[in-house]
Amino acid sequence: MTDEQAVRHLRAANAIAQAALAAGHHPFGALLVAADGETVLMTQGNVDAVNHAEAVLARRAADRFTPEELWPCTLVTTVEPCAMCAGTQYWAHIGRLVYGMAESDLLALTGAHPENPTLDLPCREVFARGQKAVQVIGPVTAVRDEIVVLHRTFWRR
Repeated sequence: MTDEQAVRHLRAANAIAQAALAAGHHPFGALLVAADGETVLMTQGNVDAVNHAEAVLARRAADRFTPEELWPCTLVTTVEPCAMCAGTQYWAHIGRLVYGMAESDLLALTGAHPENPTLDLPCREVFARGQKAVQVIGPVTAVRDEIVVLHRTFWRR
């Protein structure tokens, strides 16, 4: 996936996050991109505190595609996946991740917010404990501020 494709897909994921926010959910969005770096196979907004956009998308993808089909795909998400979402991506066999904003930046915005008890466990550390190498690209600074705007607004309510 080129830098241009990553930015374009992250903006699309942020639009999904905006739709989740408009529907009363936390502002997170994710999409699954095929090996060609262009084709969007699935999209998912956040559902609730347990059904994060990335985990729901990864489970749906694992139901629909084989591990061999998923390994060359990319999960694109607005915020670095938490440990649960990184683990779900790993088990779904999605071989690449692109994210816009670091989990540590989200923690700085949410603080001790009861709806987001952020785990300080970078996704790279989760993936490093596995037996297969998930490629991680992020944070992507070109879109970080666009993503931060949604979270700054939401978590200050």
